[in-house]
Amino acid sequence: MPCNNFDIPTSRRQFLRRAGCGFGAVALAALMKEPVLGAASPGSPALTRIPQHFGRAKSVIFCFMEGGPSHLDTFDRKPLLNQLAGQQLPPSFKEPVLAMGESGAPLLESRRTWKQYGQSGLWVSDWFQNVAEHADDLTVINSCVSDGINHAGGVCQMNTGSIFGGRPSLGAWVNYGLGSANHDLPGFVVIKDSEGTVVNGVRNWGSGFMPAVHQGVEFGSDAQPIKYLTPPKGVSAKQQRDKLDLLAELNRDYNTTRVDNTELEARIRAYELAYTMQSEAPQAVDLSKESEATKKLYGMDAPETAVYGRNCLLARRLVEHGVRFVQLYSGAGSKWDSHNKLEENHGRLCRAVDRPIAGLLTDLKQRGLLDETLVIWGGEFGRTPMSEQGGGRDHNPNGFTMWMAGGGVKGGQTIGATDELGLYAVQDKMHVHDLHSTILHLLGVDHTQLIYHHKGRPERIDQNEGHVNKAILG
Repeated sequence: MPCNNFDIPTSRRQFLRRAGCGFGAVALAALMKEPVLGAASPGSPALTRIPQHFGRAKSVIFCFMEGGPSHLDTFDRKPLLNQLAGQQLPPSFKEPVLAMGESGAPLLESRRTWKQYGQSGLWVSDWFQNVAEHADDLTVINSCVSDGINHAGGVCQMNTGSIFGGRPSLGAWVNYGLGSANHDLPGFVVIKDSEGTVVNGVRNWGSGFMPAVHQGVEFGSDAQPIKYLTPPKGVSAKQQRDKLDLLAELNRDYNTTRVDNTELEARIRAYELAYTMQSEAPQAVDLSKESEATKKLYGMDAPETAVYGRNCLLARRLVEHGVRFVQLYSGAGSKWDSHNKLEENHGRLCRAVDRPIAGLLTDLKQRGLLDETLVIWGGEFGRTPMSEQGGGRDHNPNGFTMWMAGGGVKGGQTIGATDELGLYAVQDKMHVHDLHSTILHLLGVDHTQLIYHHKGRPERIDQNEGHVNKAILG
């Protein structure tokens, strides 16, 4: 059958793609070990959908505090910081490179009240007193490190493993490696707490060089999480089905000469997913089925906790229905960034998420879902012990805190440590690559085997640098 595209090719890739109706691109893809039409690479877990071992976690809920929460005022208690408040950073400490370039600023005390919780005696500040009631379920990692000194690089690395854009997100890797547990719902869902734009935008949940079908799907945080889900009035199911079949046929005909472009194949699958979601998704996102006691547990009865509480409850329902990876953004638009007025800013944001996240942990545990759901809390970096603009803190990627619960995590422990002022991780450092490797391990995936071939290179989420921290494992 002759080609219908007579445009003059402007590159060798275009020539190979168009010559022989695209067979040249197939040959080129084979030579470069690239997949065609989103097919799984040879040896990829995506080919068989079989994990490398039996992980206890079946899904992930990542509570992402965008902007960088202060570990020094939440989960990493530093008494010496208050003793030296107002003084300069001791000369024994290496001066860090700061995002805002301020130097010589005095140390800023933490005004929080700290208590030990649970049989494990974990130290938690009064800003997270509700989450603290789950201390024996938490693994608090006080030695996280990142390479991103600013928000663009930090958020990008925490999501994709690299400070530079263009790589697949962690959720896309999970979706690629494990596939969906429910083909009538997306495998990767993102929910923000406002209309604010997360730094880097949709690239944070994008598929990078992978087929576009693995990217995250953004749900709304209002009463209608999925827009345009209800079929139009007067349109029958058969009419919809016939329309989709015709559209898919036209798209596939168009795509036969463009086999190196996965976007159109992703669009075809998206139409099919949207069609099947009309029967499954309304049940998954219908919070009216929840009791008033459950809604209250998540804080949906109070204005300051209602939005994030709703998102946490929606996340629980989604993982119940087989969604693999749910990411819940707090402070969309880098609102956790507190270069000044940290007390006011963090106080408001912590109140907005503390009760909902605690409710999520309680609800998952009551339903027997916590063992198979990995809950993660953290941001792209922490904050400095030195002050900025008098009452704030600068970015600190050199040592900060994240915590995990459920999903095979050993609770009631602290892993790693920062120095006495909380500036640098000094014990059991966990780079972002190690975090990603450990998360995949908890899901039953060997991060060294989850490979996608791109331009002749075997790519991994950890860029060949991550290690599983087995102390986290239960």
